[in-house]
Amino acid sequence: MTGFTNLDALTQTQTPGSSSTPGWEDAAKRALDIAASALGLLALAPAFTLIAFVIRRDSPGPVFYQGWRLGKDDKPFLILKFRTMNETPESYNGPRVTAQDDERITSFGKWLRDSKINELPQLWNVLKGEMSLVGPRPEDPQLAEAWPPDVRAQVLSVRPGITSPASVLYRDEEEMLLSKTVMETYLGEILPSKLRLDQLYVHRRSLLLDLDVLLWTLLVLTPGLKHYKPPEESLFWGLLSRLGGRYVNWFVIDMLTTLTAFTVTGLAWRTFQPLEVGFFQAAFFAVVYSFIFSLAGAFSGSQRIVWRYASRRDALHLIPAILLAVLLASAVNYLLDLFPFGMILLAAALTFIGYTLARYRQRILAGILTGWLNVRDTRQNLRERVLIVGSGRAGQNAAKSFLNGNNARIFQVIGFVDAEMFNPGDRLQGLKVVGKRNEIPALVEHYDVGVIVYAMYEIPEDEDRAMMEICRKTRARIITWPNVTTPDEVQP
Repeated sequence: MTGFTNLDALTQTQTPGSSSTPGWEDAAKRALDIAASALGLLALAPAFTLIAFVIRRDSPGPVFYQGWRLGKDDKPFLILKFRTMNETPESYNGPRVTAQDDERITSFGKWLRDSKINELPQLWNVLKGEMSLVGPRPEDPQLAEAWPPDVRAQVLSVRPGITSPASVLYRDEEEMLLSKTVMETYLGEILPSKLRLDQLYVHRRSLLLDLDVLLWTLLVLTPGLKHYKPPEESLFWGLLSRLGGRYVNWFVIDMLTTLTAFTVTGLAWRTFQPLEVGFFQAAFFAVVYSFIFSLAGAFSGSQRIVWRYASRRDALHLIPAILLAVLLASAVNYLLDLFPFGMILLAAALTFIGYTLARYRQRILAGILTGWLNVRDTRQNLRERVLIVGSGRAGQNAAKSFLNGNNARIFQVIGFVDAEMFNPGDRLQGLKVVGKRNEIPALVEHYDVGVIVYAMYEIPEDEDRAMMEICRKTRARIITWPNVTTPDEVQP
C-alpha cells in the first residue's frame, strides 16, 4: 500500500470536500444525464439486442453483469455491464481488478472490454440517478476500503460517472497490468494517480468540463488513437472550457460593456444634437462591435492573456483590437448609416476604458483596499508586515491569501521582491514590486518587516540557496509558501 503515501503528499494542497457549483449547473448536468441516457438507450436498443445474442452464443451465462459499487455519499448500488467473463466461480472469486492476460475473459468479452462497449449499459444507471455521464469511476467497495478517509469523502461527494479524466488518461489500464502482480501494481501505482485525478475533477467540476471529458473520451476511443494520452492539464482545461472560460465569457462581458458605452455616449450626444437611433438598433450594433472586437482580440493575442495575472503592459494588447474593431465598425456603420462618426470614436474610447476596467477589476479593488489599509496603518501600526519574495504564481497566490479574510486584518503586505521578472514599481495583485533580492535586508529594516514569505520556484539551485541565505540574514521570520502546480482557473 505504499502508493497511498505518495497520494497523501500529492493531495495535501487540494481543498477537502466537494467544490460548490451553481445550482443551475447541477440541474443542467442532471438534465443532460437524463436526456442523453434516455436517448442513448433508445438509439442503442437494436445494437444491445445484437450484442446480447452474441454474448449468449459465445459462452453460457447471463447477458449482463451486476456488481456492487460505491455511489454518491457512500451509498452502494449495482452497476450494469455486458458480461465479459466466463460464468464460473473463479470469475467471482478472483482479483477485483482485471489484467490483460486474465483467463476469465471470454473471446467476445475481450473485444467488448477493448472497445469499452461493455460499459454502455451503465446508461441505465445514469437514467436512474445512480451515476452520471461524467464523474469519478465507481469503485468496488472492498478496494475503496484502502482509500484515505479524506480522499474517500471527497471522491464520493458526487455521482460516479461512466467516464472521467482518469478514465481518459488510463484508457489502456488493463494493458498496464499482469495477472501475477495485478493488485500490487494497481494499488501501488495506478490507483493513487487515478484518485488524484478524481479529486481534481471534484474540485474543478463544471458543465463545460464534463463536455470536454466527453469529447476526450470519444477521441481516445477512436480507432488508431487507443494509446494517445492527452496532457493532464488539457483534461481539465479542454477546448470547450477554453472557449467558455476565455472567449465566450469575455464576449458577453464585452458586449454588455459596449452596449453601456454606446448608451452613455448616445445620451450625451442627444443633449447637443438629434440622434434618431432605436434601442434595438443600438443593441444590434453593440453585439456586432463586440463580435468584431473579440475576433480582433483573438488575432492580436489579447484573448489569450490570463487577465488575473496580467501586468500593466498587457493592457497595450487591447489597443490593436480596439483600433481594428473601430475600423470595421465604422465600415459597418457607414453601410447602415446609424451613428455619426464622431460618436463612434467617443463610444470606442469609453469602450476601451470599460474593457480595461473589466479586465483589471480585481486588481483595482485590491489596490483600493490595500491603499486604504496602508493609510490606516500609518495612523495605527497594528498589523505585522509581510514581504513576499517571488512574484510568480506561488507569490501571487500568497498575496491573495494575505489580502483576504482574517489575514488582511492581521498582516500588512508591503509588496514583492523579484529577481528578474518584474521591475520595481510594477504592480501585481494591487501590490508593488518594491525591490530586488539584494535589497531584502534594507527593505526589512525600512518597512519593519516581521515575516518573509519565500515563494521562489523554477530558479537554479545555486540562486535559490543564495536567495534563502539573504533572507536568513534578516531578523524576519521566514515562511516557505507551497508551489501549487494545478491547472489555472481562468476567470473573466
